Amino acid sequence: MFLKRIALAGAVSLMGSAAFAACSYENEVPVKSLSAGFEAWKAVTDAMAECGNFQAELDQEFRTKQPAAFEANPSLYQIGGVSNGTITPLLNAGTIRPLDDLVEKYGQNLTPNQLIRINGQIMAIAMMVNTQHLMYRSDVLADLGIEVPTTWDEVYAAADQIKEAGVVDYPLGATMKSGWNLAQEFVNMYPGFGGTFFNDDNTTAVNSEAGMAALETMKKALDYTDPEVLVSDSTYVQQQFQQGKIAMANLWASRAGAMNDEAESQVVGKIAMSAAPRATADGAPATTLWWDGIVIASNISDEEADAAFRLAMEGLDTEMVASANDAAIWLVNGYQPTEIAKGAIETATAVPAPPAYPSTTQMGLLHTALGNELPAFLTGERDAEATLVAIDEAYTTSAKEAGVLK
Repeated sequence: MFLKRIALAGAVSLMGSAAFAACSYENEVPVKSLSAGFEAWKAVTDAMAECGNFQAELDQEFRTKQPAAFEANPSLYQIGGVSNGTITPLLNAGTIRPLDDLVEKYGQNLTPNQLIRINGQIMAIAMMVNTQHLMYRSDVLADLGIEVPTTWDEVYAAADQIKEAGVVDYPLGATMKSGWNLAQEFVNMYPGFGGTFFNDDNTTAVNSEAGMAALETMKKALDYTDPEVLVSDSTYVQQQFQQGKIAMANLWASRAGAMNDEAESQVVGKIAMSAAPRATADGAPATTLWWDGIVIASNISDEEADAAFRLAMEGLDTEMVASANDAAIWLVNGYQPTEIAKGAIETATAVPAPPAYPSTTQMGLLHTALGNELPAFLTGERDAEATLVAIDEAYTTSAKEAGVLK
């Protein structure tokens, strides 16, 4: 619910060690962070770097690196950039610390929506909301007389027209890179057909009519995408847009700001955003709602934790938002929604609304099973029915090993 309320209202970057006037103090304790590499994280870590003694590693593979890095003693990083989809392994391993005392000491400018509580304790500070929504070339659709699609059937009908017109290399971009990205595509589409991920006994429920519908709808995209779509992640699709190669994509809201970056984009002012397409005409947008934010490692000294959290608060202040307003849909005070937030806000406030991504151990195991088993379906090695059976079996095996199933 807080997402709706808010909606309404591997490169490594080493930051400089010198303190600048923009920071309210000089940090004297070495601090390192590991997070994703999209624009919002660049803005936040740049702001932290102004205080000195800070190194930020911005890496799209952060989710696979963080568990081991934070389990080291001492932890390899003091600050972690997480989301509701990546925090669970850190929570289960006990490698991040409660933040209640640090919030009381340094969190005067935080809002209640930013405090992520697990079992009553503040375990993360959210900085932004995120979701996948439809991004499209407004000039291409207007020139061809195409209405903005609101369902996946309409997306594919529009893609047919664009393909016939031959005005771009590919009508569609898609984040279908084998592994996590492809799994997320299923996680977005499946609830749109009314599917639930788990039964009451923690077995998975994806082997269902909704699962079949989700797979068949995903596969239709291959008629309109780059043939190399199984290596296509968010950065790849962002660059396809920026280079004028595609006309539509269901892409993360955190990528919207880059479309108008004159240093990178050839389509400044030509990309518009609307709600994520619905899988069915009367259903919710086929996507999930996310937050991104920071956590502090357990395996560090209290002095380091104090310094890291204070630094994080400097990175999440109103001055940072003022200088990077369009980099994200911020939860930080001072954020002013603009046109590029339109699609994410329409998605989050839709009726019915899409679900929040579940931050559970079961979901993490299912996400991995999906990422491992879905590529064989898209390459034609396995049909939809056999793919759902394989996903069920892979999840069941890992869930038993994890003690989630008996």
